[in-house]
Amino acid sequence: MQLTLWTYEGPPHIGAMRVATAMRGLHYVLHAPQGDTYADLLFTMIERLPRRPPVSYTTFQARDLGGDTAELFKTTARDAYERFKPEAMIVGASCTAELIQDDPGGLARALDLPVPVVPLELPAYQRKENWGAAETFYQLVRALAKPRAEAPAEAHAGHFDTLHAEPPRRPRCNLLGPTALGFRHRDDVREISELLEAIGIDIVVTAPLGASPADLARLGEADFNVVLYPEVANQAAAWLARQYGQKATRTVPIGVGATREFVREVATLAGLDAQAALERIEAKARSRSTWYARSVDSTYLTGKRVFVFGDATHAVAAARVARDEFGFEVVGLGTYSREFAREVREAAKLHNCEALITDDYLDVEARVAELQPELVLGTQMERHIAKRLGVACAVISAPMHVQDFPARYSPQMGFEGANVLFDTWVHPLVMGLEEHLLHMFRDDFEFHDGAAASHLGHGAARPHGTDRAPQRAEPVEAGAAVTASNVIALADWAPDAQKELQKIPFFVRGKARRNTERFAAERGVATITVETLYDAKAHFGR
Repeated sequence: MQLTLWTYEGPPHIGAMRVATAMRGLHYVLHAPQGDTYADLLFTMIERLPRRPPVSYTTFQARDLGGDTAELFKTTARDAYERFKPEAMIVGASCTAELIQDDPGGLARALDLPVPVVPLELPAYQRKENWGAAETFYQLVRALAKPRAEAPAEAHAGHFDTLHAEPPRRPRCNLLGPTALGFRHRDDVREISELLEAIGIDIVVTAPLGASPADLARLGEADFNVVLYPEVANQAAAWLARQYGQKATRTVPIGVGATREFVREVATLAGLDAQAALERIEAKARSRSTWYARSVDSTYLTGKRVFVFGDATHAVAAARVARDEFGFEVVGLGTYSREFAREVREAAKLHNCEALITDDYLDVEARVAELQPELVLGTQMERHIAKRLGVACAVISAPMHVQDFPARYSPQMGFEGANVLFDTWVHPLVMGLEEHLLHMFRDDFEFHDGAAASHLGHGAARPHGTDRAPQRAEPVEAGAAVTASNVIALADWAPDAQKELQKIPFFVRGKARRNTERFAAERGVATITVETLYDAKAHFGR
């Protein structure tokens, strides 16, 4: 294990909590010490759920270790059933309780409770949160799913006798993968559900989010599965494919291009005319991002350098959208999802960059400082990193903070999700440009820091005790970080050259810095002056 200030994923029992909290009629009994009950805060304070997670803790203390902690677990499990009367229960141990090896699964079986009890073996010191969510969902599906009542071929194919038979039903699917504490999962489910309805496909079960144990028993009634979040649903979908012959989608509908591919894929799996379905959907789609991306106002975005990091699903999809739909240049791509390292490395090859597979935020910060992008698409951690380095940022993936659970409808998937992506990614660049313009005119009599706000009128008072407020310090440039790839550190820039560099618009400033440092290194210049800066500009402008 590694001690760190920030972590991208919690231990696997947090993943189990995400599944349990997403479902109805399921209760999680967690063998855990008193200090491991912090997880309630994740759901009630960050996701702002109106209820606490359906989790009961044994909350043993140090003095209990000399006694019978196994009996403490059995008492907690029995009381949880009597109090909550769930349809099913899952039982397991936190990372700390795993060390005392009380075997919650065996203890729960000995209680002979009148509901299904699914034991979870979650190795806390080898695996992490997303794996824990996937394993929990898989074990629940294996334990609760029932055989399908009809063969797939009978579902919606062939002719029928209009006088003596019912018309064939519409094709059906399951939506798999959304959980509690997921990045926009709630809104993605709504968007994709409406999209499938418009195509002519019914949804049997959406799980884990909103499903009950009884719903999981009906998974076999679907003709195929839609995997929205592979990190959570891949394992369960593979089991359903083996058990019931249900095929699963591979396209994650993030971005206009991927949504079109998704429509074609699900229509084909459903036995429908894929091209006709796509034309019908696009005729009603509320997609404005494609027009905005082609508009004159967006031409300045072309070629912007972007660094992408997050869970594998969102990172790979975001890199594709950034390149193909916004005209950005993807200079870095990475993930903390080690289980999907191969997929991310393959995606990075398409962007001619090296994949960064790490769960250490310091490695990510070093890569961002080295690459000097103009936009970072990442997690809550990358938001902090970008802020320190003075780079625009948008959050695209968990882990995230409370502001990434908006009250408004804000999906990432589908055509409306593409609109949200455009706004979320472009606005930091636009506002950064506005901030740069305000900085350019900071010495103007009307705009300097000591000037009163214009909407308050000419009579507004200036800051007390001074005719002019002190100017705000400039943000540290990405190139200021000392990395192995740097040729000349920021200390080698003369003060007047640094001041002149700040006059260059932020969205080309990184490129100007890199070119100037390379120009100086090639000529053996020890200190970059204003003359060096303009000589480099003339050299690369030829």
